[in-house]
Amino acid sequence: MSKPVRIAIIGATGLVGRSIIGQAVGREDVRLLAIARRELKLPAGAAMEMVVADPDRWGDVIRRVKPQVLINTLGTTMKKAGSEDAFRAVDQHLVLQAAQAAIDCGVTRLISVSSIGADAYSKNFYLKVKGEVERDLMKLGFSRVDIFRPGLLRGAREDDPRVAERAGMMISPIADLLMHGKYRKYRSIAAENVARAGLALSMRKASGKFIHEHDAIMRAAHSLPQLGKAD
Repeated sequence: MSKPVRIAIIGATGLVGRSIIGQAVGREDVRLLAIARRELKLPAGAAMEMVVADPDRWGDVIRRVKPQVLINTLGTTMKKAGSEDAFRAVDQHLVLQAAQAAIDCGVTRLISVSSIGADAYSKNFYLKVKGEVERDLMKLGFSRVDIFRPGLLRGAREDDPRVAERAGMMISPIADLLMHGKYRKYRSIAAENVARAGLALSMRKASGKFIHEHDAIMRAAHSLPQLGKAD
């Protein structure tokens, strides 16, 4: 029986982070460490550790636990952040600081949730920052990097109404049916499928730099081994 993969998650209190924790319940092939700024009620049966710390100490936590894989699911909105600088502080600077700490302690694999349309040269501020983060993560020196670019994320958020997203989720079943060919990548996707994809790819050791859009995320999600013991 192989040892479980040790995974550290930043952004564990968000939609995808909570989904990863939920999908990991009962699995013996992964061991999770969640790093967050606030407490999170863990689901029944969750066998994991959670560390609540100020963001400026996250690097110390990562260096202490020395995970094999770092998963980044951090993400805020301009409305919540309040300014472009505050948005960058979370979605860019905090992500890169944590990733650098992971590199410093020998972590070789990174999975990071970005956004469809991410482009460092975009005129859209949100997509520009996401693209810059992708670019800089690719350069840090991980032997394997998996970047997810999901479309609209479906799922119940906690204390984060995001009215536009709720409206989008209501019409997404119809809108998704209209997205074919090159537009398939813009389809909405359930957060639990992004979570399953993250767990599946955390077990892959082959080196490389990969961008996963809708269909690739779904394929990875379906490749997650059935719930049970490590092989």
